[in-house]
Amino acid sequence: MQFIFFETISGVICYCTASMLLVRYLLSTNTKNPKNSHKRLVNICGFIGAIFHTLVLRDFLFTPAGINLSLTNALSTVAWLMAALLIIASLRQPVENMGIGIYPFAAIALGLQNLFPESHIIIPYSAELSTTEKPLEIHILLSFFAYSLCALAAMQAILLAVQDNYLRNKRLRGFVRAFPPLQTMESILFQLLTLGFILLSLSLFSGIIPLEDMFAQHLAHKTVFSIIAWFVFGNLLWGRWRFGWRGQIAIRWTLSGFFFLMLAYFGSKLVLELILHRV
Repeated sequence: MQFIFFETISGVICYCTASMLLVRYLLSTNTKNPKNSHKRLVNICGFIGAIFHTLVLRDFLFTPAGINLSLTNALSTVAWLMAALLIIASLRQPVENMGIGIYPFAAIALGLQNLFPESHIIIPYSAELSTTEKPLEIHILLSFFAYSLCALAAMQAILLAVQDNYLRNKRLRGFVRAFPPLQTMESILFQLLTLGFILLSLSLFSGIIPLEDMFAQHLAHKTVFSIIAWFVFGNLLWGRWRFGWRGQIAIRWTLSGFFFLMLAYFGSKLVLELILHRV
């Protein structure tokens, strides 16, 4: 437990350092001439934080009884994926500014995982995997990636909303000057949405195989909200292709879709595990 505590504290410190470096840069007066050294330093701190985060997840997720996907473990896994995907994407795209929200979220999720350890064994270890356990593993993996990408899109939509508000009011100053051009921000948003929508589609399809009794498995609300989110994201992408939707329309639809997706998984787990005490 001492090693887990050390890894947790180290990860939280690295994430917070990356976030503070980013805030300091965005609030500085020299944001018109960004330096690659700043981006590299933020990525290094985030990367080291993600490594410590990985070590903590290994100990919490893979228990002797099986894979433990409690509420705090699931939240921490999504936060880790978001941080990892952000670091990878920032090597090619100007998305590092999303770290202003993602790194603090990862630090909080990592801390909560250590403070409130719960047990919810999704896949128990056995000599042989059943016919439903292997598809369930694939479904869970796809779901985490889909949720993380959609969460990144939601974070991008929030930054886009701030930038759009400043431009509408002709107040291009402060940290907004460090943002990429509006068209680039929108392009990144729809790239994230497209990837997230594809993975969400695969996740919903893969969830059909291990589904035995929707109501007995307490999955009705999760399924309904996930399908609603899928329709919201799909309609937004269709509107972008057909009518060129952008700006406030894209922001509202993205945040609405993510809201339903958040209700689908974390809302249902919150009610089942913490309020109804069911697993």
